[in-house]
Amino acid sequence: MTALAQLVCHFAQLTAERRGTDLDSWIKQVRVAGLPELDAFLNGLDQDHDAAVAGLTLPCSKCPTEGVNTKTKAKTKMTKRQMYGRAGFSLLRHRILLA
Repeated sequence: MTALAQLVCHFAQLTAERRGTDLDSWIKQVRVAGLPELDAFLNGLDQDHDAAVAGLTLPCSKCPTEGVNTKTKAKTKMTKRQMYGRAGFSLLRHRILLA
């Protein structure tokens, strides 16, 4: 259990310090430790290795864009609920564009 805790803490440090270049050595350490608890996680990292390294290395993020998209979807959904049965598509479209 201590090996698992140490490796998880080390991965947390990798993500906090954005050291994507050290990801390969961390994966090798986990494979050497032979922890079946992390097999599914390692398989996911292997499938999307380039994206994982880029996410832990590059400073750019899509979080602000995703936040705006989520907020827009929520407003649209609320407007649709408010307008249900009241008017046609043209008024609904106009309210969504104004929101």
